[in-house]
Amino acid sequence: MSGAAGWQGGGGDRGPRWRRPWKLLALGLLSASSVLAATPGAGAMSKEEKRRLGNQVLEMFDHAYSNYMEHAYPADELMPLTCRGRVRGQEPSRGDVDDALGKFSLTLIDTLDTLVVLNKTKEFEEAVKKVIKDVNLDNDIVVSVFETNIRVLGGLLGGHSVAIMLKEKGEYMQWYNGELLHMAKELGYKLLPAFNTTSGLPYPRVNLKFGVRHPEARTGTETDTCTACAGTLILEFAALSRFTGTSIFEEYARKALDFIWEKRQRSSNLVGVTINIHTGDWVRKDSGVGAGIDSYYEYLLKAYVLLGDDSFLERFNTHYDAIMRYISQPPLLLDVHIHKPMLNARTWMDSLLAFFPGLQVLKGDIRPAIETHEMLYQVIKKHNFLPEAFTTDFRVHWAQHPLRPEFAESTYFLYKATGDPYYLEVGKTLIENLNKYARVPCGFAAMKDVRTGSHEDRMDSFFLAEMFKYLYLLFADKEDMIFDIEDYIFTTEAHLLPLWLSTTNQTIPKKNTTTEYTELDDSNFDWTCPNTQILFPNDPMFAQSIREPLKNVVDKSCPRGISRVEESLGSGPKPPLRARDFMASNPEHLEILKKMGVSLIHLKDGRVQLVQHAVQAASSLDAEDGLRFMQEMIELSSQQQKEQQLPPRAVQIVSHPFFGRVVLTAGPAQFGMDLSKHKAGTRGFVATIKPYNGCSEITNPEAVKEKIALMQRGQCMFAEKARNIQKAGAIGGIVIDDNEGSSSDTAPLFQMAGDGKNTDDITIPMLFLFNKEGNIILDAIREYEAVEVLLSDKAKDRDLEMENMDQKLSENDSHKQNSEEATSASQDVGAVSEEPEEGENSDVTDPDSLAPAHADSDSVSISNQDSYVPGTDEASAPEPACTQGDHQPQEQKPETESNSKVNWDNKVQPMESILADWNEDIEAFEMMEKDEL
Repeated sequence: MSGAAGWQGGGGDRGPRWRRPWKLLALGLLSASSVLAATPGAGAMSKEEKRRLGNQVLEMFDHAYSNYMEHAYPADELMPLTCRGRVRGQEPSRGDVDDALGKFSLTLIDTLDTLVVLNKTKEFEEAVKKVIKDVNLDNDIVVSVFETNIRVLGGLLGGHSVAIMLKEKGEYMQWYNGELLHMAKELGYKLLPAFNTTSGLPYPRVNLKFGVRHPEARTGTETDTCTACAGTLILEFAALSRFTGTSIFEEYARKALDFIWEKRQRSSNLVGVTINIHTGDWVRKDSGVGAGIDSYYEYLLKAYVLLGDDSFLERFNTHYDAIMRYISQPPLLLDVHIHKPMLNARTWMDSLLAFFPGLQVLKGDIRPAIETHEMLYQVIKKHNFLPEAFTTDFRVHWAQHPLRPEFAESTYFLYKATGDPYYLEVGKTLIENLNKYARVPCGFAAMKDVRTGSHEDRMDSFFLAEMFKYLYLLFADKEDMIFDIEDYIFTTEAHLLPLWLSTTNQTIPKKNTTTEYTELDDSNFDWTCPNTQILFPNDPMFAQSIREPLKNVVDKSCPRGISRVEESLGSGPKPPLRARDFMASNPEHLEILKKMGVSLIHLKDGRVQLVQHAVQAASSLDAEDGLRFMQEMIELSSQQQKEQQLPPRAVQIVSHPFFGRVVLTAGPAQFGMDLSKHKAGTRGFVATIKPYNGCSEITNPEAVKEKIALMQRGQCMFAEKARNIQKAGAIGGIVIDDNEGSSSDTAPLFQMAGDGKNTDDITIPMLFLFNKEGNIILDAIREYEAVEVLLSDKAKDRDLEMENMDQKLSENDSHKQNSEEATSASQDVGAVSEEPEEGENSDVTDPDSLAPAHADSDSVSISNQDSYVPGTDEASAPEPACTQGDHQPQEQKPETESNSKVNWDNKVQPMESILADWNEDIEAFEMMEKDEL
């Protein structure tokens, strides 16, 4: 997702002044920035520090880009853990995520204009020549229309935009003759068959060689597409038409947007997540600003900026009014039902909504942008990265983080709008976290689980296309740029399109169709093209005053605001009754339930059943709160059933040259040492056992003693393997899957069961690695011989002391030191080893007792005679009441690293705080990926 570079206009006019639209944007958000940044006492970051951070961004980009070119090109993407390219069909399928790959060197094309933004003009010239020479767009492969449009078509157009700019300057690209534009036009024609529907909405996929309906196309049977998939085409297609003079591309994109607008829910002015491309019926009727819809809203506003068509602005403002009326619950943005917009559709948010504060800056609505951004930043400070999804009380819902750039994007635009140096510090945190937790020898690896710090063998093209672009621009001054960024608008993939396109090849007559459908309120346009000097008082504390109440929102406060039940009673702001806080013995809780139309029934077996009848609620608002309470109770009951499952563990390679940078997702064992209760973990060098399957007495005990044993899955029970290596003196064990090509990227987490007997005699930790992750360790052994790993519940801070020492010592000294530390580490581990606590492997909850008594959606049964409190762990303990006058705890001082000693437990969180929903419904995650990953 991306915003425009900057934007300012009249202040309150209904329509913009479009005589020189690019100049209006160039005047934009920097005006407020200069006012605030120059104010004494604003705590501005020094120029030297900004330059240092900008240079650090350049070094990080070089690390990622050079490794892609060395190890992956011409493949579409780099696999940074195995240091090779990802070629579709040669790796296990990841489902819809792979639809972005088309054997067209995706990462290189997506990175073209980033090279110019980062002043790497020579590298850009070389990259363009490679694309022209090597890339083939006529492959027999099915790709996503949406992803191919924003990444490849957008990448080619962005590359062409900066190529002609450099050529005009006279130093570089003098040989360039529009080759990238010719490729973009070829690709545009290859995408057009997808629009062969009666509605004008495109099919979600197209075969680059055979189109859609050809017998060999292997696509064209789909009936649904996401709103963003069909509504995120206008910038690239219109730019292609304006560049080439061929109007058909813009016409098709406009028709798709017109159809979505016509099908919006008229009473709420919201759109759903997925739509039938033939009938226009909404398939998923929930609405938000995250996955599946996000860039549809973005492109309405930016189409107005780039094309100057008032109808796009009017549509955006109509939608925006609905978003702020129903979806925005500051600082949260929660999905609602399009037909019942006062009813929340879910109790969690996905990470793609992090783009929205940046879009609000472009809109000119700064206060809610600051609020939502600050809430997201607090989540990042808790987990180091933004989880793919998190709940309304900021627990992890989906733990992955594929290095998404949306938060960095919003940080950049908020800095542009406010000039507040706070956002420079936010950017600095992002840089530090990327280097500390995601950087690996061959690039940057996505996070498999933000709670454990484990990695995924994945570095998406958008990481190079967007993340480094926004981070560099955040710290760059105008003199650092070789061109004026204000002359361009960013696409959703952060590709640059010149604003002068608004006056070029206008083959489509402007037509305002908005008022045919709805009578617009003039107040919707108050923030159109805002004058930012009016938005901000000359006060450097303005943004801080908005952020301050949210400083502790993630850990302590209740973000939902006033409960409607309590509001109707006139008793002032109180937190809503949450499912996890409900107690059947509390008379106040029972009274609230009664007002919400919820009845409580005590069953003969001791369980409590809750049934809601909306007609019995005190009001329609109370009925909506009651339904929300029931939804939370169902989700909470489901989570309790999953708490029997163990969370994933981490295998972290800590020896030279990895130093903790490579973290592998490992499956736990239902026996042996519980790593969640041993915060130091088990650290030692690895050794391969003989026999490799570990099913009989170990014949090389001298090689295994005081080491972590590697063995192969199969031929006997896991507990038998553990007993054999423990007898040989091993301090831990790693079982590697014998199924060739298996990977945690594509398979659900595996946990090793016992043998049906008492396993209390097994005291060492045992972890399971899939074949792909296991081979990373085996390959490291072949190359470096001595490989040391840490088995833990969560990855620890990488060993900076050892890394610095390694740079000073000779190779021989390094080997000697590793040998000495192996003995020391083994002794340390042995010293902290403890017997498992009695009953630690027993079941937490009986799943049968949590099953709903009826399948009917109006009721839910819970197990507990008097209360419903899901355990006593930190994550699920009842929150304190958030009433007026509550004292917020003092903000904790940031942790500082010691230069004299490495603390591996510096940021370890208790395992109890890692929620049991780590294994959330895979189908739901795949639906999110299908919507828009």
